Amino acid sequence: MPLLFLNEKSWATTCDHTRADAAMADFVDVVRAVAKEDPAETSLVSEDGLTSLEIAKDYPIGKWIGASPKNHARWLRLRALQNRSPVRSVYPAPDADGHLEYRHEGEKVLGLGAAHFMDGIAVSLPVAPEWETSSVSLERSELVELDDESLEFDHETVDVRHVSSLPHADEYRAWIRESSLARAATGRQIWERRADLYPHLQFLPRTEGHLTGLDPSWVVPARNCLERLEAAVALWDPATRHEPEWQTKVTPESQTRREVCRFTDLDGERRLFELHARFTPGMGRIYFRLVPEERAIRLAHIGSKIRPDL
Repeated sequence: MPLLFLNEKSWATTCDHTRADAAMADFVDVVRAVAKEDPAETSLVSEDGLTSLEIAKDYPIGKWIGASPKNHARWLRLRALQNRSPVRSVYPAPDADGHLEYRHEGEKVLGLGAAHFMDGIAVSLPVAPEWETSSVSLERSELVELDDESLEFDHETVDVRHVSSLPHADEYRAWIRESSLARAATGRQIWERRADLYPHLQFLPRTEGHLTGLDPSWVVPARNCLERLEAAVALWDPATRHEPEWQTKVTPESQTRREVCRFTDLDGERRLFELHARFTPGMGRIYFRLVPEERAIRLAHIGSKIRPDL
């Protein structure tokens, strides 16, 4: 399910109305070109309703809509794709508040950041040269938990998929088709397709509720973490290595908390599932144990950091 996230930084810039009109015509064409690959599922997500936006300074979108029948027709096509949920709804609030931030050239950006976090595509109004690219670099700051349970900010540069012209849309057509066919978009889909998606991961029955009840904003981070675990275990040779070469951070639970990680295994025995991978922002955890005789790992908990009452 491709999500298109509106880059708010590309709107309300200084340009004449003629340039703004041309940019809006291109914008609608680009959005429709992306949606064509998966018309039933594509959504355009924005922090504010499109009707409240200014295309350029002192040029609200409402004025553009009423300027000509062609503009009105373009607006109807665009509105059919707009997701009513704001960008902030894709973050696991309140976990993301103060925990995760994206900046572009020093300026905090919401839409571009959400596109990266949700593994989607950012879309810009093509009014400035800086948006004439199919990938935009962002500075990402994330509050992470260390092994001693202290917190510190981790900083990195990331690239987000980006479109502002038809050639950019063409560049991502194959990715959109593959994403739509091969990736689960909900926790329920992850559970139902787990055997095909993650053949080396075994899920305890209790994890069905974890996945089906997963906050929609955590689906992509959890899915990405599962994909990295699957990739590592698929390459694992238990005869030569005690554990896989993890492609994500995996650590055992602290000695003081190990006992909260005991669960009833598939054979009815209580066992320790203390190894865990993390998905963020917040305290997302996937707890599991190694099953070397089957070249697999068995998952017992997916969701928030485990508490004694869970």
